[in-house]
Amino acid sequence: MQHVHMHLLSLAAMASLVTAGLAQADEASTKAQIDALNARVQALESAKAQPEGGDFRLGGTTIDLYGYVKADAYYDFDFNQGDTAFVNNIGEPANATDGNFGATVRQSRLGVRTTTQSDFGAIGGQLEFDLFGSSGTAELRVRHANVRIGDNWLIGQYWTNFMPLAQYPTTVEFNGPVGIAFARVPQLRYSKSFGQTTFSASVEENTATSNDPVITAALSHDTDLFSARIAGLYGSVQAGNVEVDQTGVTLSGSVRPWAGGLLQATYVQGEALGPLLIGVGNAVSGGQANDVEGYTLELRQSVGEKWNFGIAYGREDYDLPTSTGALSFTELETIHVNAFYNATDNLTFSGEYIIGERNDATSGATFEGDRVQLAVQLNF
Repeated sequence: MQHVHMHLLSLAAMASLVTAGLAQADEASTKAQIDALNARVQALESAKAQPEGGDFRLGGTTIDLYGYVKADAYYDFDFNQGDTAFVNNIGEPANATDGNFGATVRQSRLGVRTTTQSDFGAIGGQLEFDLFGSSGTAELRVRHANVRIGDNWLIGQYWTNFMPLAQYPTTVEFNGPVGIAFARVPQLRYSKSFGQTTFSASVEENTATSNDPVITAALSHDTDLFSARIAGLYGSVQAGNVEVDQTGVTLSGSVRPWAGGLLQATYVQGEALGPLLIGVGNAVSGGQANDVEGYTLELRQSVGEKWNFGIAYGREDYDLPTSTGALSFTELETIHVNAFYNATDNLTFSGEYIIGERNDATSGATFEGDRVQLAVQLNF
């Protein structure tokens, strides 16, 4: 590029000598053209010197913007469940309906990732928002806010290490099936990979009322054919003058048994774990730790390059009841049947039929609520 620069300057100088007898206005015009050529060469050299990667750079930091715009429309047949299809709302007399249409854009999100090279290796930052900042209206809420140092350390808010993120079922609706851990918490996490196996441990803020942090550890193994993970959790929960242990284990795995197929499952069991699960059952009830057991099953199939179909089932069973208003539950169950059509690389249309069921522990009655949901999502 330096050779090109000198060559352009030489040509410009020759042109200046040839036109020496022209009027002063012509000389000014020629000088302007030379200056423009110089500026163009410098711009090209500068662009070539910029490292690749990232949407843009700020000093020595690469910055990526990501996210999507998502519009959802839904229809509840029996009980109003809200714009996140909260199964606990089913059965409550105040939520009964002959049919209710709703729409939301609150699932839309925006995120920023940064990468800066340092003596510690790459330092990454993440700040991500969605629109669930308040009940029913679209206001910004922080989803993730964390710093990653090298390949091992994460500091800040992110998915709990107890959550089987890699095996989380895919749904159109925001929450997904019950029976699985779902929480973002401030934490300090250490991770170390050994080939296809990864160990991670964390100290996290408790999602239940507690003066103490939660300790977690997980071990996962991932290949192109299958994945498997085990995670454990220990902490404590306060309820009035009562303090109980909070313990749990999650097992999860997936397998790709044929072309385009995916089968995966999760299982969670423990005491005082309710605040970590989709159903948000009480951690403590009647002064006792509330034991819970939950699981999810999912089967997915891709058809060609455009279509993907799936069915996901989830269930939570508690030993002690959780009050939700007029009723209380010990059992929650959901089924999601969905289809996704990828119109382009970043535009997806989707539809889902959801069946939710919960009991009332006092009366022994069982209630069901159905929903249809359609969505369009534009990724960027």
